[in-house]
Amino acid sequence: MPPPAAEGSILEANPADQAELLRDALAPQRWPVPLESFPPGSALVGGAVRDALLGRLSSTPDLDLVVPADALGETRRLAKRYGGACVVLDEQRDMARLVVKGWTIDLARQEGANLTADLQRRDYRINAIALRLAPTPELVDPCGGLQDLNAGLLTAVAEQNLIDDPLRLLRGIRIAAELNFKIAADTWPLLNKHRKALPKAAPERIQAELTKLVQAPGADQAMEQLRCSGLLSPWAPTEDAGSQADLKRPPEPLTPSAASLTQEERQAALPLVRLTGLLSDHGLKTLRFSRRQIQRCGVLRRWQQMDDGLGFDSLSEERRLKLHTELGDDLPALILQLQPPFQEAWLERWRNPVDPLFHPQPPLDGTTLQDALGITPGPQLGQLLQHLAVERAFGRLPNREAALTAARRWWMTSQPPRCD
Repeated sequence: MPPPAAEGSILEANPADQAELLRDALAPQRWPVPLESFPPGSALVGGAVRDALLGRLSSTPDLDLVVPADALGETRRLAKRYGGACVVLDEQRDMARLVVKGWTIDLARQEGANLTADLQRRDYRINAIALRLAPTPELVDPCGGLQDLNAGLLTAVAEQNLIDDPLRLLRGIRIAAELNFKIAADTWPLLNKHRKALPKAAPERIQAELTKLVQAPGADQAMEQLRCSGLLSPWAPTEDAGSQADLKRPPEPLTPSAASLTQEERQAALPLVRLTGLLSDHGLKTLRFSRRQIQRCGVLRRWQQMDDGLGFDSLSEERRLKLHTELGDDLPALILQLQPPFQEAWLERWRNPVDPLFHPQPPLDGTTLQDALGITPGPQLGQLLQHLAVERAFGRLPNREAALTAARRWWMTSQPPRCD
């Protein structure tokens, strides 16, 4: 459960004052489009309203507006007037995006007879709150979203709303993770009940939700919820694809295992660890993750599977160097799975930027070796470079001179004997 609303927050204010306070918090005078330029009857909805009420609004929040009609035409008009770009999101549903001066403003045609009907078609009650952009602002909350914000709950507006867009099943877990909210007891069974519908959503949309989820403050709880619900079964690693726990209530959060890492190290390592744990290599490809992200997860997964439980001490020097070279800046993600004594030792060495094994660098390059030894490019040169890399990684080449001496020795002993 999240902490109670901070003293003086909009949620704690007199209900009669909340609309004015919300508009002030949203600071529309900073928006790239003046309020009076939006069509009469427009209302701000969704995340910006929710985050402003919670006091967690960013300096340039994404704005979602409902307009009475012709959202696409209005977006084109605003783009032309204010020098922005119009991106068609869904022509059939009349949704478009205005990108202007670093801001993103989405416009969508109102669904239903009025704003209340539109809000009642949304996913979760905390996202079904609107602020009418009128001279006198009005807060519209037909579903009880303010009550849920105060309680730290995520409650579905209606089961059918989740069915209409199955991505909302995953989005619920993501939002709960970002806000550290609890999924309501009557909503959790719905996420499980309709989990097999998620593949109907576009893979790019699923990818975007997961990218946000693995970086969220409550991601550890979300990881366990995803495993228990089976939402990601089509893309999960084989061993997790069929794991199902109690589907009647959401699982409790896992205890974080990254306490020994700095905040910077956690931000770099944990999203990669989580993504690798949630999705198989095939799943990453199916959900259209970038080639770089697929490669990072694949390398981490491969070395995780090779863990000997002894801090990788059973590896040869060549294999140990390969581990550090392949993982590079992602090494803290592997360190997280080590036993505490090894974890502490590895972290100490990782934090030393000149440690030759944990931050491997070639002692000499191929051009230098060719000039110094008079050798030509070929397999032997590659073998020599690998030999020197291992020697330096394990502390046997303290400087450039030692590296040249070792190179000459290796080269001489590797040549076949001459016949006079």
